[in-house]
Amino acid sequence: MAYLWRRSLMVRSVAITMATTGLAVVIIGTAVMVSISTNVYSQRRDQIEAESARATVVAQSIFDAATAAEDNNQSELETLQNQAQQAILSNTTSPGGTAIAIERTPGRSSPQSLQNSASRGFPDAVITDALRREVARDTGKLSLQPVLLVRDGSRTPGLAVGSTLQVPSAGQYELYLVYDLSDAQKTLDFVSQTLAIGGVALVVLIALVTSLVVRLVVVPIRGAAETSRKIAAGRLDERIPVRGDDDIATLARSFNDMADAVSRQITQLAELSRVQQRFVSDVSHELRTPLTTIRLAGDLLYDARHAFEPAASRSAELLHAQVDRFELLLADLLEISRYDAQAVELETEPVVPAALAADIVDEFRPLAERMGVDLRLSTPGGHTTMQLDARRIRRILRNLVGNAVEHGEARPVDVVVDSDARSVAVAVRDRGVGMPPEDAARVFDRFWRADPSRKRTIGGTGLGLAISLGDAQLHGGRIDVWSRAGEGSAFVLTLPRRHEDATPTSAIPLPELGEPYDGPSVT
Repeated sequence: MAYLWRRSLMVRSVAITMATTGLAVVIIGTAVMVSISTNVYSQRRDQIEAESARATVVAQSIFDAATAAEDNNQSELETLQNQAQQAILSNTTSPGGTAIAIERTPGRSSPQSLQNSASRGFPDAVITDALRREVARDTGKLSLQPVLLVRDGSRTPGLAVGSTLQVPSAGQYELYLVYDLSDAQKTLDFVSQTLAIGGVALVVLIALVTSLVVRLVVVPIRGAAETSRKIAAGRLDERIPVRGDDDIATLARSFNDMADAVSRQITQLAELSRVQQRFVSDVSHELRTPLTTIRLAGDLLYDARHAFEPAASRSAELLHAQVDRFELLLADLLEISRYDAQAVELETEPVVPAALAADIVDEFRPLAERMGVDLRLSTPGGHTTMQLDARRIRRILRNLVGNAVEHGEARPVDVVVDSDARSVAVAVRDRGVGMPPEDAARVFDRFWRADPSRKRTIGGTGLGLAISLGDAQLHGGRIDVWSRAGEGSAFVLTLPRRHEDATPTSAIPLPELGEPYDGPSVT
């Protein structure tokens, strides 16, 4: 259910609508039910009060019509009592029935007395002491009290009414009428049931209407989302069907117009990229022929430079160095063009990363010694065999180690190889000039140099780190960099043991920016 709530606009809309509508129906239904209950009870109470008043007057008139109190004997009083009860019953119209009781007021004395009389089934238990005290005060008003009647195991509401009667020769008596309000309760139950059924039907109807309305909006949105996914996947000819002239149709037309414009721009950019890649590739290839001729002529001049004048000899050396650099640049441009054309493939073979790093360190050790750099190697891990493209990994390590030696400022450079269960990492750490964070973020950009005026010791084309990053990503790995001005730089190459595995962490973490990085212990 939580999944549908997050993913489906229709489910959320219908659920929210049902919840709010249900709450509104409950509040309104409760208010209506309270109002109806109050009105029904008030009307029934007024009716019962009027009937009870009439019944009291009729009963009192029967007793008042008798002869003087001293001349009435016991049998005549009982006859009057029966006549009063019959008159009361004839003056009440309660659908649920009325129970009658005539009882002597406690604490009163008289020459004669009547026995307490009650109709059959009169509920004496509902006549409370509080009601009796209220009636005994003889205020001339009716005393009413809601009661609960128990009949045949069921409970129904009722109303008890008390008043006083003056019986000749017998003194004051109390008249109690108990009315059954089950008819009113049935009416209220029917109204409550009708409101409940109507409320549920209303909520369901609103939910259906809401789902229909939301579907009219959601279905086109889903179609637009599916179309956008197809376009993102490269199917640039996909479009949203347009039906009608409403807002959804206007949105579909605008989306299709945008897709047409994006498709044209992507096509133009793709064509421009292909032309650019083809140009770089063609130029690189075409330049190789004259470069070969220049190389042959330059080598001849370079070999015979000792027989030249000093200026000519120096020119031959410069020509030889620049031809070498030109060859490197052509090779890097060809490699970059392959990456841009996505035409690069790995040629893997069994490789031991630690041994590969040792070869690169040995290769750069003479240069490091000439520059006064202490090049140190530590291999606590990385001694297992992995399937790697050795040529590309060597190229990455040459770039990292060469840059560290060149920018090491005659300070120690550490090369560390370590591994864990998921990856193998090679870290190259120098303690040279370093870079600020904004420059470190651009070191993999093509032809970018932190200090363009700095002299290159070992050449370079400005494409080395960009190609190295591509080589690492081609293996499913990455290159992380840390640098700080005046403290040096650290580059960490991380390769997964299996190409399909991701490398969320590295066996060699980067140093914290706030602390100098000394690297693992070097042996």
